Amino acid sequence: MDFDTPSSFPTTRMRRLRYLPAVRALVQEVKLSASKLILPLFVCSGTQVRKPIVSMPGHEQISVDQLGAELLQIQALGIGGVLLFGIPHKKDAKGCDSLSSDGIIQQALRAAKKATPEILVITDVCFCEYTDHGHCGVLSESSGQTDVDNDATLELLARQAVSHVEAGADMVAPSGMMDGMVGAIRKGLDHSGYQHVPIMSYAAKYASSFYGPFRDAVESTPGSGDRRTHQMDPAVAAGQALREVALDLAEGADIIMIKPALAYLDVIAQVKDRFPGVPLAAYNVSGEYSMVQAAAERGWIDEQEVTSEMLIAMHRAGANLVVTYAAKNVARWTTQ
Repeated sequence: MDFDTPSSFPTTRMRRLRYLPAVRALVQEVKLSASKLILPLFVCSGTQVRKPIVSMPGHEQISVDQLGAELLQIQALGIGGVLLFGIPHKKDAKGCDSLSSDGIIQQALRAAKKATPEILVITDVCFCEYTDHGHCGVLSESSGQTDVDNDATLELLARQAVSHVEAGADMVAPSGMMDGMVGAIRKGLDHSGYQHVPIMSYAAKYASSFYGPFRDAVESTPGSGDRRTHQMDPAVAAGQALREVALDLAEGADIIMIKPALAYLDVIAQVKDRFPGVPLAAYNVSGEYSMVQAAAERGWIDEQEVTSEMLIAMHRAGANLVVTYAAKNVARWTTQ
């Protein structure tokens, strides 16, 4: 019998690593873990409030008195932490509720730490949830155009961050894409004795069309104009994101974030390659989540399979942790 094989036939068969489930499991390098996920929560004024967010199935605006029970469930699922967003009862031009010791987030932080002192609580530091105009800072007129006053907003961001930490925040996450925001917040925290508190900066946040459901959730759609003067243009080269990341790191950021995630896997990969020792977060945003939910409800896709594949792609691209609205579901799936 002639055992010679044609010279053109490959001696390496990649299918050997795929044939048995046990071998596939052995060679996997990316595995989903609830401990690497951060779950956003939306806290509102009132009592006994659990208001469903129609565009984000499975999510609600919840009042402070409901937060403790929610966090106990999240802690039991082994989720890595929560990212709090506040929806105040009253909004104004300067977002004053965000700075108040009795503001909605400050109340939520105290309730969170009372109910679950060990859970990691991160707060979004911005003004879009708190202003009546829906923009990310103080507005001013410049060259005939109403826009966010970058430098006037920096001091307010620092004050907001300090207020959050005083109320119990373990980490702050500035999201407004103001130039110099990380430096201002780092200075404010350090001068207030909070040198140990880390900053997770939305270092490269794009002016994306994927944010619609989130803006419904926090009632922050701009009354006029948009955020393209400070959020990044999706059409620019990834090199601009690398510059943003480098600037934030130089100002004292401890973790950097890319937002959104799914359409920006190339950016995540390039940032990880350029800054390999820096913890990198990806934000699996509301539009990404809601598209999966809508298609799954119609039976067009398998929610678990598609969600898992998306999150694996984000980790594979370089994200160490992922902020995702699917965290509860993933935690349940991975413990089955």
